[in-house]
Amino acid sequence: MAERFEIRFSGAGGQGLITAGIILAEAASIVEGKNAVQSQSYGPEARGGASKSEVIISDTPIDYPKATIVDACLAMTQEAADKYAVGIKPGGVLLLDADFVPREPKGDFKVIKMPIMRTAKEDLGREIVANVVALGAMIALTDVVSREAGEKAVLAKVPAAFKDLNQKAYSLGFEKVKELMK
Repeated sequence: MAERFEIRFSGAGGQGLITAGIILAEAASIVEGKNAVQSQSYGPEARGGASKSEVIISDTPIDYPKATIVDACLAMTQEAADKYAVGIKPGGVLLLDADFVPREPKGDFKVIKMPIMRTAKEDLGREIVANVVALGAMIALTDVVSREAGEKAVLAKVPAAFKDLNQKAYSLGFEKVKELMK
């Protein structure tokens, strides 16, 4: 891992992307013992407006808690892609929800398209876990934490009745992106 790794999750308010960022930060800091900070920003709308969650992970102390040069970005909606898929470093990666981001942002970064919401709905029967599908996908894309650390953090965060569903969602996102990267 680079000394400082920056990840941005973006989408519409209510999609659970702030929660995904918190879980990633916990996987890095609590499970793996790295330094991590998480910040969030969202529009004045309670649901529906563009929102983002940024996670910075480092092996050394983090001196500035905001993302400056993003290594990896997720955009679940076109509005989020237009607003937040900026500042991705050359050679970085952008993961788009293939169904909700028809116009691909341009830049010197790799773009991966995956139908995240559709995957959650069709494969798991629950769109509500699309954020966990996306989290699994981002961890698979970046290797910023181990697959096991991500899964452990997910399972620590969700109620007991939903552990199986979230574990399946996480694994599905992880495996689907690994397939896309082949």
